Order: sequence, then C-alpha cells, then structure tokens
Amino acid sequence: MIERPCQRLVRRALAAASLAALAACTTPPPREQQPAFYRSLALAGARIDAESAAGMISAYRRNHGLPPVTVDPALQQEAEAEARRMAAAYRPSSADAVKQRLAGAGIKAPAVNLSAGYHTMAEAFSGWRESPQHNRTMLAPGATRLGIATAYAPGSKYKVYWALILAGP
Repeated sequence: MIERPCQRLVRRALAAASLAALAACTTPPPREQQPAFYRSLALAGARIDAESAAGMISAYRRNHGLPPVTVDPALQQEAEAEARRMAAAYRPSSADAVKQRLAGAGIKAPAVNLSAGYHTMAEAFSGWRESPQHNRTMLAPGATRLGIATAYAPGSKYKVYWALILAGP
C-alpha cells in the first residue's frame, strides 16, 4: 500500500498528540494545585497555609474530644517571628523560653511546638503526632486559637523551621 503525503502527515500528527497526552498524564500537578498539606515549604518565599493547618489540627483535636482552634492574628505574628528567629540562628529555640515570653505578654496557657527539618505540613503533623511532647501541645485542653509559621534557611542543616503556638481564649 502506498501512503499519500497527506495520510503520513495525519498519522504523525496523531502520534504526536498521543505522546503529548501520555506525557500530560505523568506530569505532576503544578505546585498551586497540590493540597496545602503536601506543598514543599523548603523554597524561598514559601508560606504555610495557616487556615488549612488549623483545620487539620482542629480535626485531630475533635477526634480526641477537644474543641477546634482558629488562627489568631496575634499568635500568628508571634509564630512568624519565632520561626524567623530560629531560621536566622540555624537551630530551634527553647520552647520553655518562648512559653515564658508569651505568658509574660499576657497570653493565656501558651503551648508551643518548635521544630525543624520537616518540608511539608504532612511531615510536620506526622512527626508531631509521633512525639509525646509535641502531641501534648497539639492536644492542649484549653487551646482555642493558634499561630503557625515556617521560615526557610537554605544554608542550614534543617532548611525549614516551624513554630506552632496554641493558647486559650
């Protein structure tokens, strides 16, 4: 059978379209389409979605018979400042020192998780659940509000520094 030039062109175009469709199936979704829980925070300018984090922590708390928490602007500012301090120092801060500072500023029943090295909220949440001390913080009985932040330090061992602050009403 002799193939006409037009038929050859159509066959090649269909083959190219098929390959493009297959390639699209294997390409991961753009970062913006990934759930906030799985987005890498090990990037310059990356910010945690505090509302999503509060929703996830609230669901975990509800599973343990505790009330939900909401993002509090003042606690959010404190968490952001603490995450930046840790990133600048290339090491986690002392949770006790942060709790004392917050209590001195009039924040009721502060509970604090400070950590480093987790690149996604999923990793941090899993690590915190597995750590008795960090898990107690997420399940602080009197907590009703939170602030959560990360800071990226590309030249450091841990890259991403985390500050989670929970407090009462």
